[in-house]
Amino acid sequence: MEMGGVEKVLLSMLRNLDQSKFELKVNVNLHQGELRDEIPQDIPTTFLARGKEDFSKNRLLNKLQLALRALKLRIFRLFPAIPDRWIIKNDADVEIATGYTMYADVLNSSNKKSKKIAWLHSDLSLDGFAPIRSTILQQLQQFDFVIYGSQQISDVMHSVFPEVKIKKSEVVLNAIDVQELREKAAQNNAIRLKKPNFISVGRLHYRKGYRTLLEAHAALLKRGYHHFLYIVGDGEDRDLLKEKINELKIGDTCILLGTLVNPYPLIRAADFYVMPSESEGWPLIIAETLLLRKKIVATAVGGVPEMIRSEENGLLVGTSAEEIADGMARLMSDQDLQNTIEKQLITIDSQFDPKKIFAAVESIITNTYTS
Repeated sequence: MEMGGVEKVLLSMLRNLDQSKFELKVNVNLHQGELRDEIPQDIPTTFLARGKEDFSKNRLLNKLQLALRALKLRIFRLFPAIPDRWIIKNDADVEIATGYTMYADVLNSSNKKSKKIAWLHSDLSLDGFAPIRSTILQQLQQFDFVIYGSQQISDVMHSVFPEVKIKKSEVVLNAIDVQELREKAAQNNAIRLKKPNFISVGRLHYRKGYRTLLEAHAALLKRGYHHFLYIVGDGEDRDLLKEKINELKIGDTCILLGTLVNPYPLIRAADFYVMPSESEGWPLIIAETLLLRKKIVATAVGGVPEMIRSEENGLLVGTSAEEIADGMARLMSDQDLQNTIEKQLITIDSQFDPKKIFAAVESIITNTYTS
């Protein structure tokens, strides 16, 4: 339950699916991450292993605990009947894997009577999936139903992998509880942003483009565009990005804020939002930022063009540092473009109608169960 789009989609579904129709249960492998306490308390939740937050601070003991946890999970994967019977008590009619990292666990379930649904949020044609692509494609064909997180993901599956035979599928956009989003955004936040500024929220991973964003930020400063860049998130690239900030000498204007459970007050307070990703599925953060009526410059990757109409409700650019810098510069300096975007964002709610999305998911679950 670490901070991420898949986890937030799960939480949104748990809070909004009709519990008069469904008896919901959640199982997580690791009780770990910033969102682990966000699961609604009225929904039964089990976990197979404790999170790193619960482990000893002693280095040697910590390593031992991690090793024992890994062994425990390996045993559970080899013998799924053990956790299914004694921990999860798995008698589900429908089991749902909310992302591809959970496919194996759901398919290996000892509950053979359940119908199984997979959620696919990723463009499997991307180079980064090469080592695991064949496994994921093989797994997808075993599910009774596949939910695609964007039209682009569905198009890729049918055009790039026509040999893959999916039993049933449908495109369902990620749902957002708009009222809850705006309530969170209205909460006070102790961090004050220097102006003018851009903010970006995401995992610090090479595919998210933050290395390139730092270069774009430095280039803009050299062009004379004084501004500040705030990055919310954590990940394996954090140390590398710190080194790059020092190398580019932008430490006074580029701030890594780490992970925040509630980044929305900062997004609401920011002047502009920038998403520099090299690849995406249907990034939830873009939809959330649009709903907070913020002006966005984003790379035209994955399902982003399904949300942003360039030069209407935002600005789309290429993935190079120069293209991102050009887009940031234009968004800062073109008042007519800012006015156009602000007008379009007044009616943005109609683009992300959560009632239709939740109804679509409920229908898929019901029809899959009865088919």
